[in-house]
Amino acid sequence: MATKAGYVSIIGKPNVGKSTLMNLLIGGKISIVTSKPQTTRKRIIGILSEEDYQIVFLDTPGILNPEYLLQEKMLNYIYASAKDSDIILVMIDMGSDPTGSKTFDNEKMNEILSYEKIKKILILNKIDLSNKEQIDKTISEMEGKNIFEKIIPISAGKKFNTESVLDAIIELLPEHPKYYSDDQLSDENERFFVSEILREKILELYHDEVPFSTEVLIEEFTERENSKHYIRASIIVERESQKPIILGAKGSAIKRLGQVARKAIEEFLQHPVYLELFVKVKEKWRSDPNILKSFGYDTNDE
Repeated sequence: MATKAGYVSIIGKPNVGKSTLMNLLIGGKISIVTSKPQTTRKRIIGILSEEDYQIVFLDTPGILNPEYLLQEKMLNYIYASAKDSDIILVMIDMGSDPTGSKTFDNEKMNEILSYEKIKKILILNKIDLSNKEQIDKTISEMEGKNIFEKIIPISAGKKFNTESVLDAIIELLPEHPKYYSDDQLSDENERFFVSEILREKILELYHDEVPFSTEVLIEEFTERENSKHYIRASIIVERESQKPIILGAKGSAIKRLGQVARKAIEEFLQHPVYLELFVKVKEKWRSDPNILKSFGYDTNDE
């Protein structure tokens, strides 16, 4: 039997459930998930390997109209992922966008959908927040666009009908040798996932604009076989006024963050960890090309 393998990009507006779906399909947590939009900032690769096929998922940031340079870089990741793909999964949130009008009334989304040689599957997510009449109507209207090979209603949060997505992807995958070894789940290293776990906990524990103005840098990661791994991380904020918010009264907020993050990191690494956190200010880092490049947000893809 010939082996199938291919790249599958998951795209959509912020907070439609892209990361939740990818984690479900892979059967493990690769992308961080929170209830807040813009949780995913970079293209995250997750790899699902079976005997006769391999799917390389590309979880992407949400499509939006960029307000600063970081968001422009995030859009570049989406374009680069879509162009690299054999299949694009387009997700609609049936709770907040039941007709798909918010999703398709977007120049950037329609540009991606114009890639003729790439197969496309439409995912109607969060159908538990809609009703049968609306779902049937949306399916009928989307079929009329003649863009999608398949249209699949699911609820990733409720783990409903997600196996149909996997079946559809496998059916459309091209014949190709596997791109990665069977035991590889991602192309990122442990430092990356530790920084993402920290960022996830910041998004969960802090409110308003502050978590969106933060970045996490892993400045030291020392593995110790017979004792705790040592991790030193800096939380970057944009303004001096944000620093005391991250720290909290007498350091209470950052202490809480450290406790929650350390537990999650230990679960991920399967090893005890000594975690040290610091807060640093880099003025307007989200709009500074040099700082963004140093943070790994540089891409030449347009």
